[in-house]
Amino acid sequence: MGIIFPKKGKHSPELGPVAVVAGTENDLSLLCELLAINSKDYQKLFTSRLYCANRTDHGIALCGPAVGAPYAVMVVENLIAWGAEKIIYLGWCGSISQQVKIGDIVLATSAFIDEGTSQHYQPNKNNRTYPSERLTTRLSDEMTQAQIKYHSGAIWTTDAIYRETRSKVETFQRRSALAVEMEMSSLFTVARYRGVDLGALAVVSDELTSFKWRPGFKLKEFKHGRQAACQVIKNVCQKM
Repeated sequence: MGIIFPKKGKHSPELGPVAVVAGTENDLSLLCELLAINSKDYQKLFTSRLYCANRTDHGIALCGPAVGAPYAVMVVENLIAWGAEKIIYLGWCGSISQQVKIGDIVLATSAFIDEGTSQHYQPNKNNRTYPSERLTTRLSDEMTQAQIKYHSGAIWTTDAIYRETRSKVETFQRRSALAVEMEMSSLFTVARYRGVDLGALAVVSDELTSFKWRPGFKLKEFKHGRQAACQVIKNVCQKM
């Protein structure tokens, strides 16, 4: 057992069982709009903003931004200690598959561990970790019902955003990874370690497939993909 253990104190917030973590500031703001959350009514959680369940219309806690494996795990550890049992993470990713384009939504069914946080929780000989099957199915069903195109498959999680080299991309392409990002494998690891459900979506913000970077942050396809993903998360949370 660790020396420092996340726990609920007498001044800790009441979260309820459902929480959403947004990796980026942009999606945090969009989720606030969709969930009718007053964006100014929050408390700090490290450098993130936490909107507590007892202050939102739908009883859903919302937190973010949370970028990078160690920091995202710090945030999620506290959310779990404060009552979250079902967590959905939304982030951005870079495509490494020819079939996955800017603006597409990726539903992670597993994640390759290429970050340093997961190994501190439990050994993983395969360097691969998995989300909650129940939450992944809920997200999949919602997108299918809404006729939203999406890809499901493995994600590659890395710590080093500027070290996505050609050899690295080729390695994970051979392992059939669809995209690369910086949080999911660590979040799947900590959720399983703590015994809670966690599922994740990522919207494709850029492409690395051709080994030349193609950014798409300003494209309308990316904006539409983010809007669709946020709506899916809202709908799933309201049904839990």
